[in-house]
Amino acid sequence: MSLFKRRRFPVEIILLCVRWYCKYGISYRDLAEMMSERGVAVDPSTIFRWVQRYAPEIEKRIRPYQGPRSGSWRVDETYVRVGGQWKYLFRAVDKYGELIDFMLSDCRNTRAAYRFLRKTLNTTGDHPPSSITTDKLASYPKAIRRLQKEGHLAPHVEHRTSKYLNNIIEADHGALKRVIRPTRGFQRMTTAYATIKGFEVMRMIRRGHCILQQPGATGEVRLVKQLFGLAA
Repeated sequence: MSLFKRRRFPVEIILLCVRWYCKYGISYRDLAEMMSERGVAVDPSTIFRWVQRYAPEIEKRIRPYQGPRSGSWRVDETYVRVGGQWKYLFRAVDKYGELIDFMLSDCRNTRAAYRFLRKTLNTTGDHPPSSITTDKLASYPKAIRRLQKEGHLAPHVEHRTSKYLNNIIEADHGALKRVIRPTRGFQRMTTAYATIKGFEVMRMIRRGHCILQQPGATGEVRLVKQLFGLAA
């Protein structure tokens, strides 16, 4: 396969390391030690390069399996440390807690909110929102009005500001942070975003939020292999 050309390790080993790192929230060094106990000698820096290359690829290929989401969106942002500074991870889930989309940004102003909502609308395609619930950040109403004015968002879409309704995404932030924490921060935005793509997509798969996925770890392995043409 061209994606894995000139790789010294089998495709199955590469995908296993990427999947385990993004799924369990362990350090590269710990994962390298786990692989060594299984007879596979791989350097932590090699696993890092695999995650940077193939985690975004898994995220891109899983999108057709994401399926429709509820029209009731819950949008919020959380903090991620990159290069010693706090950056903003915009995230959207539906009322059932199923991930819709995410975006890493340097700031959380109106432009960033607009970019994220526009990106999320493009992701959902034929399943636009009926309501968008956010916190009281002033950037969101301005971004929503601009999207409606430009015709990207229907005029009847309701914008709500409710901390109670957004509890579901606040809790989801915490679950994601538990996976991010072992990284001890990222060094660059590009590496941070690539890694977070892997974290988000593996959480989505693990929770069974993908169509055509059989339940359990076996179904997860089969789905990831199928994305790369390794399984029927």
